[in-house]
Amino acid sequence: MAGPLQLEDGSHLPPFETEDLRANLAAFLDSGFDDPSGLRVRVGNYKWGVYAFFDYDGEPIYVGQTNEMLRTRIRRHLTNQRTDAVAMSVLDPFEVYEIEVWPLPDLQQVSGKDVEAKRRLDALERLITEQAVERSTFKAILNEKDPPPGVLAVEAPRSLRGRIVSDRVFELRSHPDFRIARRALVISRLAQVISERKVQGGLRRVLKTQARRLQWLAERRYEALGGAASVEHEDVLDGGT
Repeated sequence: MAGPLQLEDGSHLPPFETEDLRANLAAFLDSGFDDPSGLRVRVGNYKWGVYAFFDYDGEPIYVGQTNEMLRTRIRRHLTNQRTDAVAMSVLDPFEVYEIEVWPLPDLQQVSGKDVEAKRRLDALERLITEQAVERSTFKAILNEKDPPPGVLAVEAPRSLRGRIVSDRVFELRSHPDFRIARRALVISRLAQVISERKVQGGLRRVLKTQARRLQWLAERRYEALGGAASVEHEDVLDGGT
């Protein structure tokens, strides 16, 4: 496999898939969203909101919230290693195929320290998390922590969902054997983190959920290729096997 493309000054261009992700993520975050004010706003520019990531099977895998800006928070998850979720191998950016966002346009000018606005944001995150878990095949997502507790109930506002993976990257990453290998690698890294640190139960819950997700992928691939009928028999030699 060829290495990264080297420039005349000795530096390297980012890998194709990295540039592809950045371009498609930027396109999604720049998508127009019909604001109640009548203006068409780039969805990533909303300050307050909740977001969810989905994998190549449409499975919800992660839910988060922000009051700093959707663009900033989502980019931090998917284009660098500085978030705890990525650094701890809770969230694998390679798994993310689609994003859905629920902006809160009426809070755009509200301070991030506003207590009532924060309660509303927390309530929306609880709602979206509950919906994600309910719709999941595994009745679980990969968040290390549960949403903040509270009693406020809200309805989900209008959302925007879109894919951040090009057709070319889809061809590279969607093959089940690639996904099985990638997921096994992430599980190995997460297990190593757990073995080397004093961790809370949330990380162990993520490990259990990822293990179930890996088993599901492996079983589906095995059955698709013929299951038990695809397994060869050993040659029987004289006197034994």
